[in-house]
Parts: sequence; structure tokens; C-alpha cells
Amino acid sequence: MVKNITNYGVFVDLGGVDGLIHITDLSWGRVNHPEEIVALDEKIKVVVLDFNEAQKRIALGLKQLTPHPWDNLDANLKEGDKVKGKVILIADYGAFIEIEPGVEGLVHVSEMSWSPRLHSAQEFLKVGDEVEAQVLSIDRDARKISLGLKQLMPNPWESIREKYPVGSKQKATVRNITNFGVFAELEDGVEGLVHISDLSWNKIKHPSEVVAPGDVIDVQILDFDEQNHKLSLGHKQLIPNPWDEIEAKFPVGSTVEGTVASTTDKGANITLDGEAEGFAFTRELVKEDGKQAVGPFRSRWSSSVAPPAASSSATCVPTRRSRSVPPRAKPRAPRRPSRRSTPMSRRPPLATSTPSLP
Repeated sequence: MVKNITNYGVFVDLGGVDGLIHITDLSWGRVNHPEEIVALDEKIKVVVLDFNEAQKRIALGLKQLTPHPWDNLDANLKEGDKVKGKVILIADYGAFIEIEPGVEGLVHVSEMSWSPRLHSAQEFLKVGDEVEAQVLSIDRDARKISLGLKQLMPNPWESIREKYPVGSKQKATVRNITNFGVFAELEDGVEGLVHISDLSWNKIKHPSEVVAPGDVIDVQILDFDEQNHKLSLGHKQLIPNPWDEIEAKFPVGSTVEGTVASTTDKGANITLDGEAEGFAFTRELVKEDGKQAVGPFRSRWSSSVAPPAASSSATCVPTRRSRSVPPRAKPRAPRRPSRRSTPMSRRPPLATSTPSLP
């Protein structure tokens, strides 16, 4: 007779001696609380599993009175078959589906959806859901079944090239931003990477300068990798390249107004009309009076010239080097060591003369 029910099991009166049925020995299936199986003062049949005479403890079992459900599992069940079941437990790594009383299969989180953004099973399933799954593997000796849900859904990568041909323009939603680029979703299960170099024609330090999570942007399909489910996207390719008009707008030899954006020891970076940025070497920076300009890019200042601000305006003459970065300076030839810098041990011996005797 059931004498007491606890969270971890049931105490049974065997006629003056108590025995314990652990919660795991109540049923072959998953039990959340012993009250789901037995009730107080209920008469039940049990199997003696162990007897500890020293501690006066008796371990009892109830599920051992019935065959193991795996012994009655359909012998024809194999990989690829479809099964129906109920979600009985959800963990971060997956969900357990009971396909028969006492027979559970695991659906790993990676087998729930084709979307790479699914990181937790709670995002897709909840306890009590009735689902249909496909058997991915079955191990009768270890009594384990691996199930999949996405295998019963259309795989968007099977027809990716037909649906999104290379060079086509598409709409995508920004899902994640990293230092090296942006992950944008074309549809559920299909995401691509817009590298930072393909976001804008202008130089940017971080993709967040151009887009934000949730933005819907126009992208161009650049390349595919169906095997690894990777897609390369571009955003700047759908925007006119400003450099295509630079040469026509700022021809070589013309005089234009510009703003000093920054300076270096070799010259200054000058922005033209807020569109293009060119570089002017120190030797090419000349003031209106024809004198050589002296800026913060030199180590010393002339006492008669004040340093210009970094945002000051300047009159520039575009040269053919306007689009290129300043070339590296040629390495100087090593100096020939002077006699003073030569160690005493390496100096040649002084010539000595011995006077001749008459």
C-alpha cells in the first residue's frame, strides 16, 4: 500500500516494513511527479530490486512489471521514416519527442529549422506540441533515436541559384552586425554576408555607420557556396560609384575649392565638395601669394606662419596622384660611419716611423 508520496519517489508499506520506489522506477516513460502514476493509500504490486540489510532499506520497482517499450518497438522502423510524437521536454540544445510511451527521440536544435539564427529550442517548440519528425538515426542497442524536423520542410538552398541568380537585385533584412560585415536575411533559412568593403564606396570604420539591425536594404547577389550554405552579397554595387564622375568633375589642372580633412607629416588629405578625398603632398601646397605653405605636417614651424586648422579650406589643383595614397618614401642610403663613431677596437693602427741612425 502507498504510504507516502514525495518529489523523488513513493514509500510503500510491505506489512511492517517500508520500501521506496524511486521516481525513475515508476514508469518507463518520463515522470514529472509520482502523483501522475500512483495515489495515496493505493494498493499496488511491486518488484523487489535491492535489499540493504545493514541500512534496512528496500528498493522497489513498478515499471519492471511491464516489458520495456523498446522491446515492442516496430522492428521495421528505420532511418528516413516519418513518426509523430509529443514534445515532453525542452533543453537549450534540443527537444525530446515521445513517439510511443517510454520511447523518446531527440531533435537537436540544428535539425529544427533551415535558419542559421535558431539558437535555442524554445524559439521553435514548446512542451505539449504535437509534431511530425523524420528518423535520422536509430540505435536499438543504446535505445536512442535522433529525429529531425527541418527535413520535412523545403530546403531553400536546393533552388537557391534559380531563385536568386548571381547579379540580381534583392531585398534583405539586416539581422546581425559584426566588425567585418553585415549578415542579411533574404528569407527564412537564407542569409548572406555583406562584407564591410561591399557596403559603401567610401571608407568606413564599422558597418554600423551605414546600417542598423532590422534595416531592409537592397543587395546584389555576388556569389554562392551551396555546400556550406554561404551567400556573398553586396550593397554598394547598387549605388553609383562616385569615382566614375570624379575625373570628369575634377579634371587634371583645374582649380577647385577643398577642405583640409586631416594632415600627416607628408601632406594633407583634402575633401572636394564633400564627395571625394584627395591627398596633397607638402611640395604641392602653395599659398595664394605663391609661397610654400607650411602646415602641421612639418616637424618645425616658421615663426612668421601660423598653423592652419584641420578643417580649414584650401584651393587645390588636382593632379594624377589625387586618387592614390601617398607612395612610400624611398629608403635612404645608410650613412658612412665617421671615424669618431668607430670603436677603438676597429680603428686601423696609426702609422709609425722609426728615425734612421746616422
